[in-house]
Amino acid sequence: MAEFLDLPRSRSDSTSSTASQSTSGRLLLRQRLTQLLSCVEDLSSDEETNDEVSRTLDEAFSLCGRWTNREFFRWKWQKHTGLAASQSFHTLQMQLCSIQLQMVTWNVGTAEPPPDVISLLRLDSQPATDLYVIGLQEVSASPVRYISDLIMDDSWSHLFMDTLAPKGYVKVTSVRMQGLLILLFAKQAHLPFIRNVRTTYTRTGIFGYWGNKGGVSIRLSFYGHLLCFLNCHLAAHMNYALQRVDEFEYILETQELDIHDTPNVLDHKVVFWFGDLNFRIADHGMHFLRSSIEGGRFKLLWQKDQLTMLKKKEPLLQEFEEGPLDFKPTYKFDKFSDTYDTSGKKRKPAWTDRILWRVKPKTGDDDRSAVDDDDEYPLKVVQDMYTCNMEYGVSDHKPVTGIFTLELRKRYESPLVNVTAEGVWSADEDAVVSYSVQDTFPSCTYDWIGLYKTNFKSPYDYVAFAWAKDYEVPLNEVVKVTMRRDDLPLLSGQYVLGYFSTNMQSFIGLSPPFQIQESKLAVLEGLVPENINGMGK
Repeated sequence: MAEFLDLPRSRSDSTSSTASQSTSGRLLLRQRLTQLLSCVEDLSSDEETNDEVSRTLDEAFSLCGRWTNREFFRWKWQKHTGLAASQSFHTLQMQLCSIQLQMVTWNVGTAEPPPDVISLLRLDSQPATDLYVIGLQEVSASPVRYISDLIMDDSWSHLFMDTLAPKGYVKVTSVRMQGLLILLFAKQAHLPFIRNVRTTYTRTGIFGYWGNKGGVSIRLSFYGHLLCFLNCHLAAHMNYALQRVDEFEYILETQELDIHDTPNVLDHKVVFWFGDLNFRIADHGMHFLRSSIEGGRFKLLWQKDQLTMLKKKEPLLQEFEEGPLDFKPTYKFDKFSDTYDTSGKKRKPAWTDRILWRVKPKTGDDDRSAVDDDDEYPLKVVQDMYTCNMEYGVSDHKPVTGIFTLELRKRYESPLVNVTAEGVWSADEDAVVSYSVQDTFPSCTYDWIGLYKTNFKSPYDYVAFAWAKDYEVPLNEVVKVTMRRDDLPLLSGQYVLGYFSTNMQSFIGLSPPFQIQESKLAVLEGLVPENINGMGK
């Protein structure tokens, strides 16, 4: 019987519409599982008893509504009874996957972007990155520039989008607060499985009235796993270590996310905290610091790193993990140089730029609805690389990169909406989009379907769009909407259609790529030769 006590616990999760959502449902499920355990204790070769076990098992997991959980339980059951379990166990293992996450933090010191960021993003690395999270601090934020950037996107965002879009990455979302900026990019294939995206920010600079310091965050559900990325720029200078901790706690307390299951940052399954955290190396003199760095003896400096020291005293900081600081302190350099500060101030080098993460601790058994079902839907965070890139010198900070593998089991593998381009498309006639809802979601009258080039940059980089139906569509019913021919491209090319949910702030369905043909109007206007594709015949 002890073998059955570590069964995966089910929990309420708004990202899985097939799961039971109510507290009463969870209580009823527990009752059925208790019945099952009672039956197991009394199990004999009696056929009637075996039938009762089978009926109870089916009823319990029909309440749970998750076949994958049922498969796991059957594996446990088969193991207990001595039956062959290889097939069920193989099914469980096959559903685990590895996601490559690359994070970058960089204080750019109000500088313009470098010519390229290809080396920074490690675009040729293997395995290929699935998600990019890029956090910048001190992006130029003069009043005129800031207003212009809000309308047109800033030059840094354009650089990252222009670099990543041709490689098949789309900017999912971003948020900016004065000089603080965070961007999230994902491979196109992952877009329908990134849901309930929210962004927010907190000011701490100049008594909270100016956004030169503080935090910006993005939260999302990724295949049903709740993630939050928090980019911070905390108070500067050696003597303000405790103030930095206070600011971090204030940011966590005040950031409210408009979503019921994770209203606060620490409610998420995994939180990544990164940015220019401004912690310094205390006590050591300049000569000792520089000689230790030049000799690669970084461990001599760790014990005096303020963040490392504070983690021994502050319970909140102890919940966050960080890889070893086996790279040069990233502040402060002369610009376009690998030489530490030679100005009159001679600022001490420090690891100001950091990337940490926190996996949500399990709570007590007295509130089982709040316990993450890690057995059923595990998520493991492994850091593969933690380093700085000395190649870039536009500011007095070097960018820091963290590469992680997220080992997870997906809660869902099908998009909420199937989207298809009907027939042959060209600007000679109106085009028809068909879509069908595969699972319930909070639809909105402002949901829309966009037409995108295959290497599009963001949800708003559409060529044309059509509103989705402004009523709730029954499951699996095929709905057709029209895109006007006047809005369609005249020239041929590869395109995709994407259903964008306003409430979830994400794509919930993408069509397969399809070809749009050259239009007759393109020939008349001389955009293509008359005889292209046989049009001149």
